[in-house]
Amino acid sequence: MTQQPGPTQENKTEMPTELTDLVEVIRSLPDESRNQVESALERVVDSTRRRRRILTLVQDALSQLRLDMKYLMFDLEATRRERDDYRRQVEEAS
Repeated sequence: MTQQPGPTQENKTEMPTELTDLVEVIRSLPDESRNQVESALERVVDSTRRRRRILTLVQDALSQLRLDMKYLMFDLEATRRERDDYRRQVEEAS
């Protein structure tokens, strides 16, 4: 493996502390032992990063949905008020 999987400054926020600790322990193993588990570790680290990115995307989408719902509720209330005002005007004119 050419690149050691592990935390960089930007990746530390992407990986749980337990996984970061595991990476450090595996890095300290002798070469023979480390080579046996490096590929599995890389897959776990990549999978964790992917899941974290997906979670972030889902959280962003939910935040946008909440904001959109607030705008829709505001618009609905405004439309109801306009309707009620129009009905009153029609009734007063009759």
